[in-house]
Amino acid sequence: MNDSPVLKDKRAVVFGAAGSIGAAVARKFAAEGAEVFLAGRTESTLDAVTRQISELGGRASYAVIDALDDSAVDEYLDRVAKQAGGLDIEFNATGPRITEYGNGKPAVDLPVAEFMVAQTVLTSQFITARGAARRMVPQGSGVIIFLTGSPARPHGPGASGIGAAFGGIENLTRTLALELSGTGVRVVCLRTAANPDTRTIQDTADTVGTMMNLTRQQVLASLDQGTWLKVSPHTEDTANGAVLLASDRARMMTGTVHNATAGICTD
Repeated sequence: MNDSPVLKDKRAVVFGAAGSIGAAVARKFAAEGAEVFLAGRTESTLDAVTRQISELGGRASYAVIDALDDSAVDEYLDRVAKQAGGLDIEFNATGPRITEYGNGKPAVDLPVAEFMVAQTVLTSQFITARGAARRMVPQGSGVIIFLTGSPARPHGPGASGIGAAFGGIENLTRTLALELSGTGVRVVCLRTAANPDTRTIQDTADTVGTMMNLTRQQVLASLDQGTWLKVSPHTEDTANGAVLLASDRARMMTGTVHNATAGICTD
């Protein structure tokens, strides 16, 4: 564990903690001293990540929760707040598989059903953020961290569905921060780019590779070259960004997007 943890004794809920980014964020939060509550839909993975954290001296527990189930999320956050004595950080990395929302398809060929699947990312972020805000406002403190990707600022074809969802999340970040002004609760968004060590991006690379007759590694290399830094952010980079936003080092940040896309997006 870190000898100078920046999240010491913070109480953090990570939705989507069974996924690549969610698990990385949960581990990093715990390493920085937070008590972490992992929520997701795959119990075996949640259990494995929780064990990893515990073996390294961290504090973690998990629950199988569907972040699109408003009642289940509400009940879960109630349990967490009562057990931990409050809630300081909420982060959501949930989302469907890329095959479900037609990633890579041009908008003119994208079925409405697949476009709507992508919008579940926005819906789940709304549900979990709203639930967290309801617990944080009475205690006068807390940080809600939304997560988006570079398609929030279009820079290539084939991402109209998820791009629309990400754009909506960034708008929701600003709106919720405005509404919570003066309550002591900060609302921020972490915008990352394609993390090549995630299943989502590896699946995307396979899909694009099939369409363009390229290997996965060739597609991932092209993603590196598309950034200004010529290297794509990995899950550890994204997790480090989440730690920064959750910590008091970012105490003057609210209603804004932290751009960690390695230069793919410049605003």
